[in-house]
Amino acid sequence: MIDSRKMKLLSGVTIASLTLLLGVSLVVIANAQRGDEGISSDEAQAALPMPPVRRPPIEFKIAEAHYNYLLEQSGGGTQHTMATIPVWGGLWSAGNNSMPGLFLADGTLAMAMVPGGEVKGGVLTPPYEQQFKERRAEMVEYGEQRYDRLTNCEYPGVARWLWEPYIKEFVNTPKQTWLLNDLMNETRRVYIGAEHINIDGRHSATGDSIGFWDDDKLVIWTKWINPADYLRGMPLTSNQLELVEIWEETVRSDGVRMIVTQATFYDPIALVRPLTAVYTHESRPDLEEIGVRIRNWECVTSSNSYKDAEGNTQFYLPGDPGYVDARGTTEFPELSGQSLDPIFDAQ
Repeated sequence: MIDSRKMKLLSGVTIASLTLLLGVSLVVIANAQRGDEGISSDEAQAALPMPPVRRPPIEFKIAEAHYNYLLEQSGGGTQHTMATIPVWGGLWSAGNNSMPGLFLADGTLAMAMVPGGEVKGGVLTPPYEQQFKERRAEMVEYGEQRYDRLTNCEYPGVARWLWEPYIKEFVNTPKQTWLLNDLMNETRRVYIGAEHINIDGRHSATGDSIGFWDDDKLVIWTKWINPADYLRGMPLTSNQLELVEIWEETVRSDGVRMIVTQATFYDPIALVRPLTAVYTHESRPDLEEIGVRIRNWECVTSSNSYKDAEGNTQFYLPGDPGYVDARGTTEFPELSGQSLDPIFDAQ
């Protein structure tokens, strides 16, 4: 028997899955439902503590110089064993971050995906600033960004990964760290004490990440990332984006475990100078208690989105030509046991 509190949390997970294409984070919904009745999602999110942004001690021009400086300062990195390595177990959801303030004068999370807001000048290079202004103007005219890459089953990219909805899991070993994201099953593998390797000779959605430990802090350098954006409604990134991230677990004043990430973005094509933002993830034992797990995402056979002639996101509905019904069967429907949805299919 599931009690009413668990049903309430479970409904938050269901609601979040329905609002993916709007870019609504599970943490916003769940925080508003975890005893914060009467507080809007935006207010609940904004009320979360924001750790200070810790910019690099030197204004580095490239990510490599930043990463090598931190490695030298750490004395070559801490050589952890399985007995000493930090354990970031459990489920985590994305919390507050300062990224929108890099690009908008009123740079709150509430402003990131809604119309309005003044674009900061001189932060993006002229072509990227112009494109960002056009994106924000489109949101004012139509009430939203009309098309988002996620509706076309495209991966969001590393910059957006830092604030993707639903849940994450983090697994640390002496040789690798795995940063697993529920959305689209994005897994970032960080190779500890390694060099960058690109055997395919191309970029990818999550790029290539190497790192080292400085005591309990994980330092990551990621490069070779596909062009994407920082978030729905935020600026585009170029294919020259690189990140240096510093991850560290802390405990909030109310006893909640948090992981704080200081992320510095290097993008010579899109940014006038490197920018640093702070991101947080919050431990979610409440979601573990009701059995939430990372799911397998597969939208190739179930995506019914398309871009219309005006550039809007539209969806085929049941009965429309071109509608794809994900609750179907394999190529052998005449055989018993070929339903793709046996849990909900009484037949």
